[in-house]
Amino acid sequence: MAATELRTKEMTMALNKELLKILCCPKCKGDLELLDKEEGLKCAACAVVYPVREEIPVMLIDEAIPEAKWEQGVREI
Repeated sequence: MAATELRTKEMTMALNKELLKILCCPKCKGDLELLDKEEGLKCAACAVVYPVREEIPVMLIDEAIPEAKWEQGVREI
């Protein structure tokens, strides 16, 4: 899968599908995976989650949440 492709499951919210296709991790430029309930975009290479707030992906490196903390329920830094 190319870095600009996004692996998605079924879309349930109003996230723009075309936008999701071109997003990549701002740190490593790697692939992102849309998480269940569309709460975040996970970069497996960096082990971080970029949160989605009000249906808008927050693609700032400083706003990324470590995957371990995300799994513990942390949604903001």
